[in-house]
Amino acid sequence: MEGQLRYDLVVLGSGPAGRRAAVQAAKLGKSVLVVDNRDRVGGVSVHTGTIPSKTLRETALNLSGWRERGFYGRAYRVKRDISGADLAMRLDKTLTHEIEVLEHQFARNGVQTLVGAGRFLDPHRIAISAPGGERVVEAGRILIAVGTQPFRPDSIPFDGRSIVDSDEFIANPRVPRSLTVIGAGVIGLEYATVFAAMDVPVTLVEPRRQLLEFIDQEVVEHLVYQLRDSGMRLLLGTELDRIVPSSEGPVCHLADGRQLRSEMVLYTAGRQGATAPLDLARCGLEADPRGRLRVDPATYQTDIGHIYAAGDVIGFPSLAATSMEQGRAAACHAFCAPLPKAGSHFPIGIYAVPELSSAGLSEEAAREQGLAYECGVARFRETSRGQIMGMDSGMLKLIFAMPSRKLLGVHIVGEGATELVHIGQAVIELGGTIDYFIDNSFNYPTLAEAYKIASLDAWNRIRHCSAEVVEIGPRAIRQ
Repeated sequence: MEGQLRYDLVVLGSGPAGRRAAVQAAKLGKSVLVVDNRDRVGGVSVHTGTIPSKTLRETALNLSGWRERGFYGRAYRVKRDISGADLAMRLDKTLTHEIEVLEHQFARNGVQTLVGAGRFLDPHRIAISAPGGERVVEAGRILIAVGTQPFRPDSIPFDGRSIVDSDEFIANPRVPRSLTVIGAGVIGLEYATVFAAMDVPVTLVEPRRQLLEFIDQEVVEHLVYQLRDSGMRLLLGTELDRIVPSSEGPVCHLADGRQLRSEMVLYTAGRQGATAPLDLARCGLEADPRGRLRVDPATYQTDIGHIYAAGDVIGFPSLAATSMEQGRAAACHAFCAPLPKAGSHFPIGIYAVPELSSAGLSEEAAREQGLAYECGVARFRETSRGQIMGMDSGMLKLIFAMPSRKLLGVHIVGEGATELVHIGQAVIELGGTIDYFIDNSFNYPTLAEAYKIASLDAWNRIRHCSAEVVEIGPRAIRQ
């Protein structure tokens, strides 16, 4: 980038939203600069978020033998003593691969990158504090995609070792003898269940009385039963008062008077947009108290027309998959290219142990909207593949509209949930009905066969709702 001072697009952040926007703009023939304050590209997703946490999960499941315990019992282990070094080795290998793929993608599309911290000088100029000195660049369009960072209240005595946030843990992974997780959102739940799979005694503290309120609650109840059955201690509806460090391990004092001592406390009670260093006031923008930016949900423009924002920094749903599409849409709008048609029902994936995934309406949402519906449920143990895999838990739930029989929602908890959900997502987006699952063949034996089982379960209820002939595909079934 030597000598170049103006770009068609400057992207602040190289996570999922930033990378997709940069490549899309480059393919439209625009000059693009990506600025990131880390030594290598990838953003939060690659360095401290999505990729590291999912790599940690896979490492834990493989080394612990968790997937085989249905056959060999809960005492089964692949590796008796799992260490922080085991976790770090796989993390390093996976992250290096991800970064190299991204660097190659930028290079072949002509996207320039610069390591440094960017801040606004005015609505079009950005100062970049780089290792070689400060540079100032001008941008026709700007995308803010700096992601988020852990929320760190001043009252929590973080020390980077025994009282940590999720970023600090990834920087120095280890396996504690006992763990208390504060906050049972997606991140807290994922880390708590991963360590529980490695047989670490885990206590999960959450002030709300319900877990994952945006997920179908029947599926969540199935998860909660599994967690408690595995030995995890769940303290729902419980407030944290304070954490007191000690030589024997930090002590969490709860508002109800109870005290929890563990070797490590992982604080995961929320994240905030990493916008504080950007000097947003100089470009006319203002973040909310959690550092997030307001955008037009169709174009991802901020209140300043040529400045866009995408990814976790704009809030819900804060998923890598949706962030990528937001970044691409922002780049298309910025340079007057046709906007991609976004699907109405993006999938949610929660990589706990076991996984949860959903698309479409939950039963609670269908009820709130006053829709007539019927549900069908399949247990993974009812499938031959489930038996082959030794699965004694896991379920798939389908919600169908009545009387149209269109699929409204799919909700899954269990091994492979985040892969299986896309079948239901496609059927929802295409306006498919229960007929698809009943009339079509599924590979056998597969977990996907649960779609047919759940559909037949729903049909057994639907057919008793009316004495009239109900058409299912080419057949007619009369009571």
